[in-house]
Amino acid sequence: MRLSRDALISTEKLTKYLLTPRKRNDKSKWLSQAGYIRDNWEILEDDLRNQILPRDALLTEKSPYGDLYEITGELMGPNGRSLAVCTIWMIERATNITKFITMYPDKGKR
Repeated sequence: MRLSRDALISTEKLTKYLLTPRKRNDKSKWLSQAGYIRDNWEILEDDLRNQILPRDALLTEKSPYGDLYEITGELMGPNGRSLAVCTIWMIERATNITKFITMYPDKGKR
């Protein structure tokens, strides 16, 4: 199944979570290896839409809030380095809107 390319990807999720250094579960250092930093968050959003969303999504869980999907793949960063990623998305039951939830390294690939 393919998810909608116009899925909602929250700016705050990118700028205040994924691209901000954290004491626990820091993803900013990992993402910076491919050139993604808070100052260019728009590139990460664009790359998620164009490199990840066109891939097949696997239904992983049905919840009262919506259906959760996983999309894995390679994300080629602005510096030319690629990251093996696992992304999580939800089709919200109440609105039928597809939303980006999170991403993390795909340990099965690298």
